[in-house]
Amino acid sequence: MRIGLALLWALVCCISTHADAAEMTYPPRLPGGKTVFTATSRELLTPPESMKSVAVAREAPTVDFLYYPCQTYPGNPWSNWGDGCAVGEKYYSAIGDHLAPAGNAFVYEYDALAKKLRLLADIRKVLDMPDGHYAPGKVHSRIDTGSDGWLYYATHRGSTRVTTDQYHYRGDWILRTHPASGKTEIVAQGPVGKQCVPCSVLDDKRLIFYGSTQAGDVQDKRHTFFAYDVEARKLLYRGYGGPARYFMFARSTGRVYFTPDLAGKLYRYDPAAGGGPVELDVEMGLRAATRETPQESIYAVSGKDEAMLYRFDVRTEKVQKLGPAAVGSQTYITTLDADPTGRYLYYVPGAHGGAYEDGVAVVQFDVRTRKKKVIAYLYPFLKKHCGYTPIGTFSTAVSPNGDKLYITWHGSCDETWERRPSWDACALVVVHIPAEERKP
Repeated sequence: MRIGLALLWALVCCISTHADAAEMTYPPRLPGGKTVFTATSRELLTPPESMKSVAVAREAPTVDFLYYPCQTYPGNPWSNWGDGCAVGEKYYSAIGDHLAPAGNAFVYEYDALAKKLRLLADIRKVLDMPDGHYAPGKVHSRIDTGSDGWLYYATHRGSTRVTTDQYHYRGDWILRTHPASGKTEIVAQGPVGKQCVPCSVLDDKRLIFYGSTQAGDVQDKRHTFFAYDVEARKLLYRGYGGPARYFMFARSTGRVYFTPDLAGKLYRYDPAAGGGPVELDVEMGLRAATRETPQESIYAVSGKDEAMLYRFDVRTEKVQKLGPAAVGSQTYITTLDADPTGRYLYYVPGAHGGAYEDGVAVVQFDVRTRKKKVIAYLYPFLKKHCGYTPIGTFSTAVSPNGDKLYITWHGSCDETWERRPSWDACALVVVHIPAEERKP
């Protein structure tokens, strides 16, 4: 059974606190002073004993591995919470030093051709808050690119004890970054008051930023749904009952969908219709979702129990169960991507920790056949060659031509923990998917 998130987070923090800091040096480095490790090997297709019955790809992928360079000191911990995106040969992602009010978050661009990471936004510097004032430790929302060429995203608290008047908390920020110029701007602070913004999605054509918030007062467990026009800098709608962690966005219709919890009745918000969200006669789980595919479908995975995969038809607004997503003991999946053909889904179970228990299985799901196969087992391969244990991810993205899967990891370089590593470093892995494994 999957450990509850609160219990697991307490375990992670305990592990991080007791790990021997002497074992780690910052910034983390690859063996031999390399900045990028690139390799292909049949080892990547070798499952742990517990996964011997799971289908595996025939051809081994090539993988690239890099550390995020901002990690120049021990984080509290270093972690990844927001879902990234891929545009052309670029991948945009965020990592953070989790613990606010003195935490920080960083937004990066990865150039797949040059195999280089470029820092786009140091959020503490962008916000320039006075000493003693709250500064966020996370980008927990999606990073989405708008038709205006800007990236849009929002910040979120690290510690739940710092979003208070003591730290001058006025609400978290919607930010935007222009990759070409490197400029970052504040779009809005506290668009619905003293609230954090753990999830979002951008309507890239209409430039509407949809978010769901949590109150700075941790006793208030309600989520507030809002729609914000980032071009006019205007709040279009706000109301209680927003999603806990993820949205589905139908680009073809401009409608956005969510469940108030990780599973339950589905709600629709249509900016063209006006008014608030409307409850549909549909139930499903929703912890992560793909963008709309060419077949006008959105795929989602639940965040409870067996991690069920769903197909949502944006025209009929009907839901179809596709089957369980898990391939081993890990069931928590927080990021789900469809390839450009709409045939293959990609995900990594074990988002909040424990991915290595299943060999860090990178899964491909064929929506036609409903069959799953592992296209790479990254553990213990990365530990052997890079000294790194991937623990989990909240950010994956498929390249626009479907040949690469980008994965941002929270993980560990600490050799003193064999099966329960600390969260001490974030890394990027690019899995180059062989053409044989993604035939149309």
